[in-house]
Amino acid sequence: MAITLNNGFKMPAVGLGVWRMEGKEIRDLIINAINIGYRHFDCAADYKNEAEVGEALAGAFSTGLVKREDLFITTKLWNSDHGHVVEACKDSLKKLRLDYLDLYLVHFPVATKHTGVGATASALDEDGVLEIDTTISLETTWHAMEELVSMGLVRSIGISNYDIFLTRDCLAYSKVKPAVNQIETHPYFQRDSLVKFCQKHGICVTAHTPLGGAAANSELFGSVSCLDDPVLKSLAEKYKKTVAQFLTLSLRKRKWT
Repeated sequence: MAITLNNGFKMPAVGLGVWRMEGKEIRDLIINAINIGYRHFDCAADYKNEAEVGEALAGAFSTGLVKREDLFITTKLWNSDHGHVVEACKDSLKKLRLDYLDLYLVHFPVATKHTGVGATASALDEDGVLEIDTTISLETTWHAMEELVSMGLVRSIGISNYDIFLTRDCLAYSKVKPAVNQIETHPYFQRDSLVKFCQKHGICVTAHTPLGGAAANSELFGSVSCLDDPVLKSLAEKYKKTVAQFLTLSLRKRKWT
């Protein structure tokens, strides 16, 4: 099943995120995912495994397992490259061994000190606080993202981790509207106002932690998991699904991805 984005391109409703996948595991994971039907892979410069993903994709293409046009590849601009958008995108394309991206997202709405294209380091100031680059606005970054579309390097552009106010601002200054806002959302963090705002303005909402953050990383998101919730377990049993299946289907019911 696919979602039609606001620019007419279709995006598979379910994607496989490669965050925290180790380099040595990626090839088998991606090949197996393609074999069972995955066609959307969600990457990011900051995941530090784009080169390994690219190797796996190249292998899938060379063996005829799948064609490039049958896949939807997403990756993301890291905070330290907000002032070097074109160079960062080209670096990701080189690592992924692709001629174009289906979707390129601004990973977080903050510019930090540049540490080298694709380096994705987060420099700390002398006081130990993240060094923010106050000379680069989100509007400047977005216009550079729009240039990627004009150059043919990217088909769709979007945002990630933007709240309702930043999303509103992006709509105000954009010539190319964001096609997607990828956010944390799940039963414990539903964000109805943001979701409704995005949908009202034609922005597809993608959940990057649909099973609850603890399912992905308990260190960052805490130990409470939707997968262990007794209410969700009861509902999943009622519909003869696993909790993960039930949560994924509920997203689709609400027209999220």
